[in-house]
Amino acid sequence: MIDGSGTARARCLLAPNPSAMTLDGTNTWILAEPGADAVLVVDPGPDDEAHLRRVADQANGARVAAVLLTHGHPDHTGGARRFAEMTGAPVRALDPRFRLGGEGLSDGDVVTCEGLEVRIVGTPGHSFDSLCFWIPGDRALLTGDTVLGRGTTVIAPDGDLGDYLRTLDRLRDLVGELSVLLPGHGPLLGDPAGKVEEYIAHRRRRLDQIEAAWAAGARTPAEVVAVVYADVDRGLWPAAEMSVRAQLDYLGLLGA
Repeated sequence: MIDGSGTARARCLLAPNPSAMTLDGTNTWILAEPGADAVLVVDPGPDDEAHLRRVADQANGARVAAVLLTHGHPDHTGGARRFAEMTGAPVRALDPRFRLGGEGLSDGDVVTCEGLEVRIVGTPGHSFDSLCFWIPGDRALLTGDTVLGRGTTVIAPDGDLGDYLRTLDRLRDLVGELSVLLPGHGPLLGDPAGKVEEYIAHRRRRLDQIEAAWAAGARTPAEVVAVVYADVDRGLWPAAEMSVRAQLDYLGLLGA
């Protein structure tokens, strides 16, 4: 994501934690109606004092009404407690372990902030607690790690491929209401329907490749990765192995 880019109601501040898994870094989002005196902050990012201070400063004197978390992975939540201390804002999340002085979040909830409306969409799969945040006023969806700005997401150990495939089907039904996806990593996506179809096709293709690798004799996630991801940077193989394990489980092949 280009630092400072976004939409009329959502502005990105890029955290300084680039890596193979986080791409350019975590996208922290400041949400507000134009001219409002209060904002929402989505995913403060890692526990980096300079980044958190910058997020607080970029609210431009507006009160931080709440912090919303797309999911509990530390590249999105590591700085949440410190940011709450700095701003006095409650932290809201689906997983109770990450809530601080605020209510939970769940599918169908609506969060409002001085005219801003954010609709909560349950999107489990990457993790069990993944949420997306729909801003109808911008026809925008903040996707966390459910859809990335580049590449495809992994199915983490606390995720589930069956849930993720159902989530993609749900997003397919929603994209007619959207003009842009605002991911947790990477650039904004101006073709929501095309990106969701790409993700669905990718998952189906990977499942076919994994079944073929299994039929050819691969019997562990690592062996499957060596076949299916042979042309991928080996630095990404540990992440690929997480997804392969989830796909083998989905196919009923683990332990077979």
